[in-house]
Amino acid sequence: MVRPQFDGLVGQDTAVALLYRAVEQRRVAPAYLFAGPHGTGRRLAAERFTEILFAPDAGAPSLALGRRIAQRNHPDLLWVEPTYLHQSRLIAASQAAEAGIARKSPPQTRLEQVRQIAQFLSRPPLESPRAVVVIEAAETMAEGAANGLLKTLEEPGQATIILLAPGPQSLLPTLVSRCQTIAFQRLNSADMATVLKRVGQPEVLEQPQILAMAQGSPGGAIAAYQQLQTIPTDLLAALHQPPGSLRQALEQGRQVAKTLDTESQLWLLDYLLNWYWQSYPAESPQWLPKLEAAKGYLRRFVQPRLVWEVMFMELWEFKG
Repeated sequence: MVRPQFDGLVGQDTAVALLYRAVEQRRVAPAYLFAGPHGTGRRLAAERFTEILFAPDAGAPSLALGRRIAQRNHPDLLWVEPTYLHQSRLIAASQAAEAGIARKSPPQTRLEQVRQIAQFLSRPPLESPRAVVVIEAAETMAEGAANGLLKTLEEPGQATIILLAPGPQSLLPTLVSRCQTIAFQRLNSADMATVLKRVGQPEVLEQPQILAMAQGSPGGAIAAYQQLQTIPTDLLAALHQPPGSLRQALEQGRQVAKTLDTESQLWLLDYLLNWYWQSYPAESPQWLPKLEAAKGYLRRFVQPRLVWEVMFMELWEFKG
């Protein structure tokens, strides 16, 4: 009976039990939806589950197999990330971050990538009993790409397809209906501390603002802490309170738009939403809708400097 360890996966006992049971009873589904908040272990669970599926009759998966899966270089594994379109080429989100490519819009899982999945599954597995496809951030699929994936989900062949998404509501119902949903929960404070210490990020525990934003997601806390380090200290300190004059409002809007890319600006708005809510409870009911509106404008590709200037002017006017 195969009982491999889901090393490092904390606080997800129910999800692990369901995946174990599927393997032990030889009832692995053709498609799964790992549903839950970002940073709660869905990606790690997909890696560990893939190890099991690639070596179901050989006892615990080997360290070598685990490394190949972690490095995404196994011939029977296709790991799909959302991409940016850069100079007529698709660049994975992780590669864009490493290369420092400016990001003007959120990444997407595109129809071209869905076609690559179908092509990958058109051949039999080379080394394993089945192929595995993992689609990260499946919620970023446009309707055309999602519809293109439907036929593959219906007839995956010798394969298991795993979608990672925040929840069933973030996907087309037709996709969800073809998947077995495995729920991943937000972690409590003790489990959060365990994970952050285990991965060598104990300093995040000293940031109550970041922990509040993460809401039980260790990965979210780490990502938020790293994002926080990219924002100039003097700019962040100035933004901790609404501007004191019209000139300051315009200057802060110019600085934010000049310094940060669009995704960082969206993150900063989430940070300020949380900061204002905690620091200015009396004023926040009037301020927070203006920040939410700014997020909507940025997502619709309105000129960022204009978005920030208008938002800061509105905060200044209300404060005055």
